[in-house]
Amino acid sequence: MIRKLTFAAALLTAPMAFADEADIEAGENLFNRNCVSCHVVRDADDNVLAGRNGRTGPNLYGAVNGVAGSVEGFRYSSLMQSAHDAGIVWNEENFVAYLPNATNFLTEATGERGRSTMTPQRVSEEDAHNIYAFLAQWGTEAEEEAASE
Repeated sequence: MIRKLTFAAALLTAPMAFADEADIEAGENLFNRNCVSCHVVRDADDNVLAGRNGRTGPNLYGAVNGVAGSVEGFRYSSLMQSAHDAGIVWNEENFVAYLPNATNFLTEATGERGRSTMTPQRVSEEDAHNIYAFLAQWGTEAEEEAASE
């Protein structure tokens, strides 16, 4: 019985191990290889922090721990709008599940049918954690607003 509990505890803590060991530098390299053609990280002062001028996808500045589909003025798919309405937050678990196949994640999370406009990404779970860590260095919009007050 103790062996089963120990194994179960190890399985439950395994995702946390990735979060603690995520490699921001690897995340930056992966972002530059996989994400910049569609996304940019641009702060409120219009400084490009990562990427180029990707406009196909939304600006990812402050996306970490933000609500899905929240970039003002960006035209989201109806499926992403449903995710927004459902209050889905881009925490690490959701981001890592979303990245390899956005449509599958969003249909499961919202219960809606549809198609994401983001193409499936060929990234491992570890790569997704690294990209998340890279994006997390800029915080969330709520944190940025609180810091400026």
